[in-house]
Amino acid sequence: MITIHSYSIAVLLCFITMLCWGSWANTQKLATRKWSFPLFYWDYALGVLLLSLLFAFTLGSSGTEGRSFLSDLSQADTNSLLLAFTGGVVFNLANLLLVAAIDIAGMAVAFPVGIGLALVIGVITNYVATPVGNAWLLFAGVALVTLAIVLDAIAYRRKQAGQTQTPIKGIVVSLIAGVLMGFFYRFVAASMITDFSMPEAGKLTPYSASVIFALGLLISNFIWNTIFMYKPLSGEKVTYADYFAEKGIGLHLV
Repeated sequence: MITIHSYSIAVLLCFITMLCWGSWANTQKLATRKWSFPLFYWDYALGVLLLSLLFAFTLGSSGTEGRSFLSDLSQADTNSLLLAFTGGVVFNLANLLLVAAIDIAGMAVAFPVGIGLALVIGVITNYVATPVGNAWLLFAGVALVTLAIVLDAIAYRRKQAGQTQTPIKGIVVSLIAGVLMGFFYRFVAASMITDFSMPEAGKLTPYSASVIFALGLLISNFIWNTIFMYKPLSGEKVTYADYFAEKGIGLHLV
């Protein structure tokens, strides 16, 4: 598999990851001009699986270090597979709640609150499990993110004051999403190898773990997203027939 040894490249990739993580919801806002978010989310779940498979069969099956994708899957133990799969299930519920919160409160409110809280919880839980890095810098950043969440929630509450819709609904859904999202990575991390050059037996490489994670996301979608389709937190009920009624490929590509 392909691994990164340069610190600067690793930081650059983290930066790109954060850009993608912070901007994918824009596609939801574009798509939901015609579709409700549960229908959009089916394409999202399929896209995650397809992209993870693409990386697994290319980057995850090239290079000289570690194990190739198929070889890695064949030696993985049940516990590692279940951990990565569970991570996908938990993340999927959190992400669905986040998308619902965006639909209710708008991206400017839901995303900072949900993702911010997930970042705070994720940093704390992962640092407790693996105390690596400068604790002062990490927790100073956590404090600033927490402050941003509080200020964002206050601003939203004031903006919604006097309106008939309950102003805290979007914030509450965002907070629940953030709590769940803050814990999903511990499952995935526990399933993965820690030494890329000499991978532990039974564990998964990041490429393999991402595929199992994506499978957990997609399969759990038949439970979580079906609930959101027929019992929506906002908007009208939609059905599977509504998804297949869209025949143009353009909306699916968004």
